[in-house]
Amino acid sequence: MKYSILIVDDEPGIRESLTDVLEDEGYGVESVGSGEACLETLQTRKFDAVLLDIWLPGLDGIQVLEKIQALEAPPTVIMISGHGTIETAVRSTKLGAFDFIEKPLSIDKTLLTLRHALEQSHLAAQNRELRAELRGRDRIIGDSIPLRALRQQLQLAAPTHGRVLIYGESGTGKELVAHALHNHSQRAEQPFVEVNCAAIPEELIESELFGHIKGSFTGALEDKTGKFEQAHGGSLFLDEVGDMSLRTQSKVLRVIEEQRFTPVGSGSNLTVDVRIIAATNKHLEDEIQKGNFREDLLYRLNVIPFYVPALREHAEDIPTLANFFLAEFARAYGRRPKHFAETAMEILLAYRWPGNVRELKNLVERLVIMVPGERIERRHLPPSLHQDGPRSTPAAKFPTGGFSSLQEARTAYERDYILRTLDEHQGNVSRTAEALGLERSHLYRKMRSLGIAVGS
Repeated sequence: MKYSILIVDDEPGIRESLTDVLEDEGYGVESVGSGEACLETLQTRKFDAVLLDIWLPGLDGIQVLEKIQALEAPPTVIMISGHGTIETAVRSTKLGAFDFIEKPLSIDKTLLTLRHALEQSHLAAQNRELRAELRGRDRIIGDSIPLRALRQQLQLAAPTHGRVLIYGESGTGKELVAHALHNHSQRAEQPFVEVNCAAIPEELIESELFGHIKGSFTGALEDKTGKFEQAHGGSLFLDEVGDMSLRTQSKVLRVIEEQRFTPVGSGSNLTVDVRIIAATNKHLEDEIQKGNFREDLLYRLNVIPFYVPALREHAEDIPTLANFFLAEFARAYGRRPKHFAETAMEILLAYRWPGNVRELKNLVERLVIMVPGERIERRHLPPSLHQDGPRSTPAAKFPTGGFSSLQEARTAYERDYILRTLDEHQGNVSRTAEALGLERSHLYRKMRSLGIAVGS
């Protein structure tokens, strides 16, 4: 990669010597003699770094630095000066300069500083791209009423610091929701740390959560930083929290209440600022009755409850999800785009999906890899999908062959879903709208469009 450098200095000799040195090192170089010329050049061309003199005619280097930092994507700036003071150097770095180099310039130091500045800038750009990519992956795909309600709830809850407990069957996308909560929160630039409480042995989970001191137990060969400390300032995702032992639950409860903990084997407390997001596929109220879960911990975790519906509860989203995964895996494996035949899609719609969205995603990945053509037929689907019985949910009353279009099937499902929710709330439209995650006026419009009497 060839980096481009802009030199800004009013001394022609310095511009020429720096240009020669940097070009010999493989950089692309331009130079100007004033701050005004620097800003004009940056308006028309992009540079990876600017070597900026402090003492310039007209606008001085500090003024130019301030204007550079106001650009949408500012380059890395290294200040240079023959009359530098500590105060000037400190002010430069506070304004965003990477470093401050004094004249007469040491070629070795200049090259080393420039290399470090470009490396850091490159890493920062990679991190921004990675964060943008990860945020793209937390999209909740689907336009059904349950998923629209889930997205609306996310918009309300994500910017807060409230603890969240996510309920849902395995494979529904609870981890996706946890990522979305973090990525759309005020802590998005801070760590998101995950702990699968079901996957860590009981004897190790305290060390995993709180860390330990070297020698605190057999096998503790060095100090270990726990997940709570790693998540300081950010979010800690406790996946499958219902599988955590009672002993560990009591310690987690104490951390939530006091925001401090003691690493295993340590005699001193650590203070943390962590937002807890927990998830479970169990009915924790039942676990409390069985003596497996602490009631007080449930109250602490369940400040904002989320429910991620099973795929069979929003089956009208199956075509959207399946086609999304088709495109995603085709890109990932460098394959030509594929599509489902209508008969194949009918099978997907009729299947109950006990493994939920995860099962659908895994199936689509397999089909992208194994089906040679561009059209996925019914015969390409595994026998287990063909043998599945009728749905046990209310969606079963809408057989896929009974509609002339997907839109007709979706409309029928939405009407049924709203009617059932109205019935659950004794016809109270306000409570129904709240349960569906819709504005009351929006629900009225939806009911009229679906032919549901407003007095129902």
